[in-house]
Amino acid sequence: MAQPFPIIGIDFGTTNSVIAILEPDGSSRTAQFGPEQLSVFRSVLCFWAEAARGRSEIHSAAGPAAIEAYLDDPLDSRLIMSMKSYLAQRSFTQTTLFNRAVTLEQLIAIFLRALLQAAGLDVSKARIVAGRPVRFVGETADDAFGDERLRAAFAAAGMAAIDVAFEPEAAGYRFARGLSRPSNVLIGDFGGGTSDFSIVRFDQGRVTPIATTGIGIAGDAFDFRIIDQVISPRLGKGDTYRPGNTDLPVPPEYFAAFARWHRLSLMKAPRMLRDIREVAACSRHPERLGGLVQLIEDEMGYQLYQVVSAAKAALSRAEETVLSFHHKDIAIDAVITRQDFEGWISAELQLLAGVIDRALAMGGMQASDIDHVFLTGGTSFVPAVQRLFTQRFGAEKVSSGGEFVSVAEGLALIGRDRLG
Repeated sequence: MAQPFPIIGIDFGTTNSVIAILEPDGSSRTAQFGPEQLSVFRSVLCFWAEAARGRSEIHSAAGPAAIEAYLDDPLDSRLIMSMKSYLAQRSFTQTTLFNRAVTLEQLIAIFLRALLQAAGLDVSKARIVAGRPVRFVGETADDAFGDERLRAAFAAAGMAAIDVAFEPEAAGYRFARGLSRPSNVLIGDFGGGTSDFSIVRFDQGRVTPIATTGIGIAGDAFDFRIIDQVISPRLGKGDTYRPGNTDLPVPPEYFAAFARWHRLSLMKAPRMLRDIREVAACSRHPERLGGLVQLIEDEMGYQLYQVVSAAKAALSRAEETVLSFHHKDIAIDAVITRQDFEGWISAELQLLAGVIDRALAMGGMQASDIDHVFLTGGTSFVPAVQRLFTQRFGAEKVSSGGEFVSVAEGLALIGRDRLG
């Protein structure tokens, strides 16, 4: 018997969001966005104020339109990124947008409504299954609190009755259902902000969760390592300046903003730029800090991160690549080897290895008890990440696929099976 309504899986991600639709007739599809018909929608919002009828009205855009609006007017707009990362942080309750207080739940609700509108979906008669990480981002993350606020955000967006499922279980759901014999499957789901792991038991059509765990590091942390090692030193990090008779290090806080590309715009204040120029004037390499000033003034953070992300992807295919970034007086053509990159991310790799071991311990299992490993998410293609699994479980057990859409598709399938 066909289900009487569509089932929609919503993978609200730190960096990108994806929607999968399971129609009543059993057919399935992934929502497509924009003229390029992309399956992913950037998880960002941009707000700006305009005067109308004697008062200030706040406008917003989401996804790619938000990035365009921000780049058009970065000083008089506000870009909101990585909203999901704050869900489990009790210290973050609201922010102020043009003198108006807005809660995190309201921000996410605004984004979710825009996401559904961009997908052309009416969810009033649909069953919604939303994904959540096993462990939310942050050292002080309260996972139960994060789950509560995630549900509240969906309710504020008009989706009060939703199911919630762990993202790694959803990521491997289709894979596990395709197995022909009872198996233990370890699933690794690598997002932009979190890496989550689940062990599930597949037996006679049933998928039973055994262990779930995760950590708040993923692809964004790898990008920052490239920035820190390749870009920042060429813009003055590690240099010295001599305001008097003593050499002093260039203030490292100049480069903290590189953790997120849009934070560079926060440095575009006259006082900050004046400080950097004064330090540059008596530094050993004034042209480096001069390049930093150009980068900030011309709002080139987004373009820089696109180059860094492309270099990271290239290192998954080749032993070395050239990171090339040119803007005015900035000329960076740096050869990066895979060996260098793996050394830079070694601390993150050790943390990921520990989480894999923790998943096995939680399930009371040894590596030999795992029959299959399924990996998804862009970071799963990094060779050093792949080795964490092939060395433990054997290359013959490791599979990957659906790096962007597998979670959303699995969420829709979980919704169908829960109905049954």
